[in-house]
Amino acid sequence: MKIYGDSQSGNCYKIQLVCALLNIPHQWVRMDILAGDTHSQAFLRKNPNGKIPVLELDDGRTLSESNAIINYLAAGSNLLPTDTFTLAKMQQWQCFEQYSHEPYIAVARFIAKYQGMPAERQDEYSAKQSGGYRALDIMEQQLAVTPWLCGDQITNADISLYAYTHVAHEGGFELDRYPAIQAWLQRLAATPGWIAMA
Repeated sequence: MKIYGDSQSGNCYKIQLVCALLNIPHQWVRMDILAGDTHSQAFLRKNPNGKIPVLELDDGRTLSESNAIINYLAAGSNLLPTDTFTLAKMQQWQCFEQYSHEPYIAVARFIAKYQGMPAERQDEYSAKQSGGYRALDIMEQQLAVTPWLCGDQITNADISLYAYTHVAHEGGFELDRYPAIQAWLQRLAATPGWIAMA
C-alpha cells in the first residue's frame, strides 16, 4: 500500500505511528502541500478534496481522512476496542479531535511553523489559543482519571489526539499546567513500536 502525506503533519503522522505500532509495511509518498502537490490532477483523482493523507491500496482503492485511515489499518488490533460502547467512545474522542482540538491547535501550529507567522494571520493565530486550551482542559480532565482516553487500554483515540498535542508548543500552547497530559504523552512515547514525528 501507498500512503501520501507530509511527515510534519499531525494528521499524516497518525498514520505513520499506527503503521509503526502495528508493523504495517507501506510505501510513503512525500507530498509538499505548499508546492501544490495535492492539487495536481493525478492526486485529485485519488482524493477530489485535494487533501492529505491518502491511503492507496494495492488494488487501487483509496481512502482519505486520517481517522478513517487509522481505523481501517487498526482493524483486528488492540488499538480498536471490541466492546461497542468503548468503540463509540473512541470515535467520540476522534470527533472531538477533528472539531474541538485540531481546528485550534493544528491551525495555530500551521500558521507559526509552516507559514512563519505572517502578519496577516497573527490575529487568527491569537484567536486560536482559547479554543486550543479549552480542548486541552477537557483532555486533562479525562486523563487525570484514566491512563488512556478510553480507559485502561491505548486506542486510536490516543493516537488521534497525540498527533497534534505532542507538538502543541509549536502552536504556542504551553503544556506545563497539564500534568496528566504530560504523563500520557510519556506513556504513549514509551509504547513498543513508537516512532517520533520526522
